Amino acid sequence: MVDKEAGPAPADADPEALKRHRTLFRAVRRRRNPPLRRTDITVTDEAAVQRAVKAASLGNAMEWFDFGIYSYLAVTIGHVFFPSGNGTVQLLSSFATFAVSFLVRPLGGMVFGPMGDKIGRKKVLALTMIMMAIGTFAIGLIPSYASIGFWAPFLLILFRLVQGFSTGGEYGGASTFIAEYAPDRRRGFFGSFLELGTLAGYVGAAGLVTLLTALLGNAGMDSWGWRVPFLVAGPIGLIGLYLRLRLDETPAFRKLEDDSVHRASEAASTVEATARGDLAKIFRNHWPTLVLCVCLVGAYNITDYMLLSYMPTYLSDRMGYSETHGLLILIVTMVVLMLLINQVGKLSDRLGRKPVLMTGMLGFLLLSLPAFLLVEQGSLVAVSAGMLMLGLSLVCLLGTMSAALPALFPTQVRYGSLSIGYNLSASLFGGTTPLVITALISVTGSDLMPAYYSMAAALVGVISVACMKETARRPLEGSPPAVATPEEAAELVESQAPLPKF
Repeated sequence: MVDKEAGPAPADADPEALKRHRTLFRAVRRRRNPPLRRTDITVTDEAAVQRAVKAASLGNAMEWFDFGIYSYLAVTIGHVFFPSGNGTVQLLSSFATFAVSFLVRPLGGMVFGPMGDKIGRKKVLALTMIMMAIGTFAIGLIPSYASIGFWAPFLLILFRLVQGFSTGGEYGGASTFIAEYAPDRRRGFFGSFLELGTLAGYVGAAGLVTLLTALLGNAGMDSWGWRVPFLVAGPIGLIGLYLRLRLDETPAFRKLEDDSVHRASEAASTVEATARGDLAKIFRNHWPTLVLCVCLVGAYNITDYMLLSYMPTYLSDRMGYSETHGLLILIVTMVVLMLLINQVGKLSDRLGRKPVLMTGMLGFLLLSLPAFLLVEQGSLVAVSAGMLMLGLSLVCLLGTMSAALPALFPTQVRYGSLSIGYNLSASLFGGTTPLVITALISVTGSDLMPAYYSMAAALVGVISVACMKETARRPLEGSPPAVATPEEAAELVESQAPLPKF
């Protein structure tokens, strides 16, 4: 039974009792779901939203600049930090060190995520920025294996663990920060700037490595040039820290902190005043959504790291391209994605998250094999076309995920839940992607293993997208609606007012 004024009847209500006491049940439903009032709605400040998006995105760009450097110097790092011998073994050792930082990402998510739900998003994001800058800068100071032997790879792994631990709090916090600032109808557009920052960080890292390699050559890079990108992380980290410390907390978190000042309806207050940051509650009460998040992020990360991290190594190690040539092709691909990503975010606001995400997953499922067959042709046109096919599939995920994932969880546990789910999946699937693909190619001898691996991930992604709820243009769970203008707020209240009876 449904009352148009007060919503659906309780699921466990006796139908006969409903018929006898309709007025009483209507009053109970109104008590549980009071009408939306103007004071329940957050009217966002456009200037504040833009500052928040800019700081979160630029900070994210700096984080992924630091993290991307290692990917693009994998071959050089193998030479510098691991004993000379078989080139494949050196590469596997380098990628294993790349993967080891992902082992601690879930721990970082479990520490920083609930902390962000307790003390605020802004403080934790500043802390992750400091740790990433320190870890990356320190790698640039480590002596080579030829100088200190075993201690060189030991220190490399140690500071990679520092990087991984800090990254555990980055994506969940940055995406939560933007999602909680943005108006509901434009969350996809503003969220896409986060991944624009990711691409900008990768482009900056790849561009710097390419420039240094062109200027210094392989011998110069092996000798000392590889250190420069890592040392640049120090001042960059200070800039990111400055930007993040200037921000205010998100409106949604401020409502959680002080609902006596920002008091919503009685029902909303009850939800928003619940305990935050409890790991046991996250796993106990939100495990189905955590599983969905892990599957979505797993498919997303495998395809992401395959294209943005592994492809330069694939082109140089398997296709015989120079490192500079492979990086230049990837840079061009990423610049194209940067030009498209905000339009994809807008599209997800208009069409919904699910259609856009499904397009990206199906793209990888159907186009990965043709794309790698093109790459295997070896010509510049064929390689560029193959990477662009993969890139256009990836941009559907990049432009949408940063708005879709935070909306899976309620406000009071959003940072913690998303950080745990995202980093657990990134640890199991994302960071291991270069290592797994390299090992599979070594075992099977097939250069098409990256395509098969991406297709398997995309199949999981298709099923996961089919299972998720549509969240576009809707309030975040546990938070009141957020709109861009007072006129939009008035329109929303009017649209939800009960119709008069005559």
